[in-house]
Amino acid sequence: MTQITNQIAAELAVRPEQVQAVIDLLGEGATVPFIARYRKHLHGDLDDQQIRVIEERRGYLVEMNERRETILGTISEQGKLTDELKATILRAATKAELEDLYLPYRPKRRTKAQIALEAGLGPLADALLAHPERDPNVQAGGFLKPDAAIDTPQAALEGARAILSERFSEDAKLLGRLRDLYWRQGELVAKVKEGKEEVGSKFRDLFDYASPLMKAPSHRVLAAFRGEKEDFLDVRLRPEPEEGAVGYISAIASHFKIADKGRPGDRWLLDTARWAWRTKIELHLNVALRMDLWERAEREAIELFAVNLRSLLFAAPAGSKRVLALDPGFKAGVKMAVMDATGRVLDFATVYPFVPHHRSEEAQQSIRALIRKHSVELIAIGNGTASRETERLVAEILKRWPDIKATKVVVSEAGASVYSASEYASRELPDLDVSIRGAVSIGRRLQDPMAELIKIEPRSIGVGSYQHDVSQTLLAKRLDATVEDTVNAIGVELNTASSKLLARVSGIGESLAENIVSYRDANGPFRNREALRNVPRLGPKAFELAAGFLRIQDSDQPLDRSGVHPEAYPVVDRILSKLGDELKSILGNSARLSKLRASDFADERFPPAAVADILTELAKPGRDPRPDFRTVEFADGVEDIKDLEPGMVLPGIVTNIVNYGVFVDLGVHLDGLVHISQLSSKGFVKDPNSVVKIGEAVRVRVVEVDLPRKRISLSMRLGEANDPAPPKTAAAPGRMPKKPMQSQSSNSGNAFAEAFARAGLRK
Repeated sequence: MTQITNQIAAELAVRPEQVQAVIDLLGEGATVPFIARYRKHLHGDLDDQQIRVIEERRGYLVEMNERRETILGTISEQGKLTDELKATILRAATKAELEDLYLPYRPKRRTKAQIALEAGLGPLADALLAHPERDPNVQAGGFLKPDAAIDTPQAALEGARAILSERFSEDAKLLGRLRDLYWRQGELVAKVKEGKEEVGSKFRDLFDYASPLMKAPSHRVLAAFRGEKEDFLDVRLRPEPEEGAVGYISAIASHFKIADKGRPGDRWLLDTARWAWRTKIELHLNVALRMDLWERAEREAIELFAVNLRSLLFAAPAGSKRVLALDPGFKAGVKMAVMDATGRVLDFATVYPFVPHHRSEEAQQSIRALIRKHSVELIAIGNGTASRETERLVAEILKRWPDIKATKVVVSEAGASVYSASEYASRELPDLDVSIRGAVSIGRRLQDPMAELIKIEPRSIGVGSYQHDVSQTLLAKRLDATVEDTVNAIGVELNTASSKLLARVSGIGESLAENIVSYRDANGPFRNREALRNVPRLGPKAFELAAGFLRIQDSDQPLDRSGVHPEAYPVVDRILSKLGDELKSILGNSARLSKLRASDFADERFPPAAVADILTELAKPGRDPRPDFRTVEFADGVEDIKDLEPGMVLPGIVTNIVNYGVFVDLGVHLDGLVHISQLSSKGFVKDPNSVVKIGEAVRVRVVEVDLPRKRISLSMRLGEANDPAPPKTAAAPGRMPKKPMQSQSSNSGNAFAEAFARAGLRK
């Protein structure tokens, strides 16, 4: 095993053989979902997240090794590479440590220290450090060089101080120690700039803010740096709460065996240590730790975005139902589109029930006609402008004509406009106006959130915070990986999936996805997975990586409806042969399958562990891992923030999760915040995602309504009306976060049944 393999194995607490198996499979072109699902027997059942970490860490360590070789080569060319230095560089565990070691040898502009060295003051600096018992002025007197402008002992001492200060600031071991000390006792400090109190009021919570570096919440860090960028805040790192960095100077002195023992040179050396800290080391560490602090906050923000995106994509689908989608509006009217069970557009229109038109009766008749004409089962209502008015209009229709059995559902329309104006939407719905495309998107995301949201750039969904502040490259990479893992975990119906969705399937990509759709349009639905091999440019490797994640419900091969990979069909044949039965008799028959021993059907290619996975899939073939679809209705009479009063207990839907709390849609066009301290009465909550998921229905208590700042404070600690208002947060200066795409009346995650029981909701 290589050094990289062993290091990653140690970090993940797994066997090196597992890591090496993953590295080998990645090297062969396998995708992470394929490795996680169909090669468990090779890597020992690592999950997709562990495999992603292996992939990322290997890339980091490979880059680091390349940098290490470059540094070794550069120092060697300078003739300064000793065996001890080489060994130290080879032991460096991080890029920061590696760069600290390289610092003394890095090409730099001509410094005072270099000028002093050129003037022959190096021996003086060495002597001053080695012999503090001697008088510095006496020692300096032997190094006067008038032709080099060193004509006094003081000038010689200044040159020696420059040499030692640079030496102190480039000592890798010392820098590591000081960096750790700074991280443990330093602070992040933010202050409002003079005269910016009013215009920068959105950062009010950071006007006088201080937090230990190692405990600074990522959202505070990102908010502070945004305030600094927008020129409202002064943000700095402070080495310790009180002025006077004695601990750092003591560490420098201790490292170089400098001590105040009353000797002639002690005071001069201590002053040199202080000078090195103030002029060089503190600045260097400040810059480095600002970057470390930013990168840590960035990683947390991106990871939270990824977790929320996964929850959103895992939201419960309404399924194959006929849907009437309403995209509400006042002046522009309410756009309507009817979709059949597969999402195909059957009809569309626009009605004008509200101000300034007031054509309510005409709108009701039109909506009623569309529902009856197309046997609509669900009515999807976008949650933007005029949403509650439209919901009330639909409620009147359902009450006026009791024979209509359709159910209304409020669906988040965030991002629908992004899709409707996209090039893909114009190709997918070329005959529809942009405004109608938005309604189609709302309806389809109710039928299948994943299939529709996949058409939109993940960064446009808005589930998280500060997505525009973090590295867009890192964000896109992480979100793309999340989408890929989620899509393949759920599976894709080959005969109805869009090219956008197919492109996310393991091994396919955009080009092959377009080829699949073109082949399907020209030749009709795929009759089985094997027919996929006929698609142009879809070779054996792509088939291997993709086939297991594609489903064909009407296939002439029943296994094509399951997650059993075609390569494993011979194993299923052996099982059927031994049982003397047909496939339809064992599919879903978990009681019978549980009695079989995997080892009885294993061979060289499919060991017992692989056969066990096949048996598990046969017991629950094609099971959709997403929760069941449910609906929820907002409270009647609560349609605006002005309708809210402290103490109200209301139903709501989780629309966004951040590390300081949870945003909940109450149907008042502004999300309220449940601070993390108000999520549970059972104790401290470290991660809001451990309590709720995006799309989950909850009941919350209104704690405080701040009309001027348009902020709503909520609590999930019901029955504790005397609780103080939760702490204010600077997490979303100036506005609430955008609502996610699926803030609809559906649930998501493992806590759904409990949440709906808690909220007293209906299925």
